[in-house]
Formats: sequence, C-alpha cells, structure tokens
Amino acid sequence: MIFEEFKTIIEEKFPEVTPEQMERFRKMEELYRDWNSKINVVSRKDIDELYRHHVLHSLCIAAYVKTKMPDVYDRLRGEGPYAVSEPLKILDLGTGGGFPGIPLSVIFPHAQFTLCDSIGKKIIVATEVSKGLELENVKTVNARAETLPETFDYVVSRAVTSLENFMPWVKGKYRDGILYLKGGDLAEEISTAMAKFKMRKGSVHTWPISYWTNDPFFETKMVIYIEA
Repeated sequence: MIFEEFKTIIEEKFPEVTPEQMERFRKMEELYRDWNSKINVVSRKDIDELYRHHVLHSLCIAAYVKTKMPDVYDRLRGEGPYAVSEPLKILDLGTGGGFPGIPLSVIFPHAQFTLCDSIGKKIIVATEVSKGLELENVKTVNARAETLPETFDYVVSRAVTSLENFMPWVKGKYRDGILYLKGGDLAEEISTAMAKFKMRKGSVHTWPISYWTNDPFFETKMVIYIEA
C-alpha cells in the first residue's frame, strides 16, 4: 500500500482528518525508512507495507472508538464540548517503533500519549519519529510498565503477548479501559484471562476489523476492548 492508497482510505473513513494531520501521515514513511536503516525495528517486507501493516492497523483502534465510543472519540480529538476538556492520558505499552501510539497521536491531537517499551533501541526510533513529526502530545519512556508511576485513562497495545501475561503488567495503570490489537482465534485466550483475573461478564468486547475494511490483511484481526 502506497501513501496515496492510504490517503484515499483515510479521506473516506476519517473525513475529519485535517491537511496538517494528513501531512504527518505522509511524512511517516520517509522517517521510518530512514530510522529503520539505522536501527532495524521493522522487517524489510513490513517497511514496504508500512501503511497497511502498521499505520492503518494502528488506526483500527481509532475506527473502533469512533464506531463504538463516539463521545470518547470526540474527546480524544478535542471536538465539540470537549475542546476545553482535560486531555485524556493514553499509555501505549510495548510500543516498539511507535505503534499504535504514533498514528493514534496524530489522529487524536487532544490526547496525551506515553509510548513505553523496555527495549531501548525501539524507543530511540519512536522518539526520533515523533520528533520528526513534531508531535507535542507524545512522550517516550524506556521502561517496564510496572515501574511507571502514573495512572492513565486508557492503555493501548498491539499483540505484545497473551492477555494472561499482559493484564498483570497494566494492573492499576488505567482508569477506563484497554484497547488491544490481536489476531487469530481469541475465544480461549479471553476466557482464560477472564477466569484468572475475575473480570466481570460483559466487560470484554471483540470487534473484527473486517467489519470496517474488507482488506484481506485484516481478515483475522480484532480490536479487543476491556472495560475497567
């Protein structure tokens, strides 16, 4: 997927995106190609599919929020009555080179993002790309989640591990919920996590990304929303 294809999709799915935001999306490819040549965090195959495999995949969280949580979507964008509200605080745990946090920080300018990863070289890439995009709502942290002193409104993440492993990492770190990108057959994984952590019935929601796009790449991928 080249940028022009990505741009067409965004103009259809997120017509509220501004020219300035679109320009930031355009700049992502050159920044990631440059930094990936210095510090390899994205495979050669994936860097050629940056917009589909990484940027658009990250924005599937935004698509879910827009579809299922419209008030939260407006608040994250600072629109309507939320223009003067306190920004929501979002933790991207296991961000790697900045996914899903960097694309989400572009589309949600009224939110404050903390991008966290325990691997230093990955955080260098996320840091430099966010600087290159002049994202004032992003800070990066080379740390493990358990050591972070803050509590966030939401945690976002992209398939860093099983939910059984992930939930202890974010215990006490969020107020409202978790938005998690994952693929495959998740029924057993979710059932195991719900039983182990005594999560209340109805608090875990799965949303097939194929509801939003018919791109075959997303056929088995999901957004999981876990209410606090």
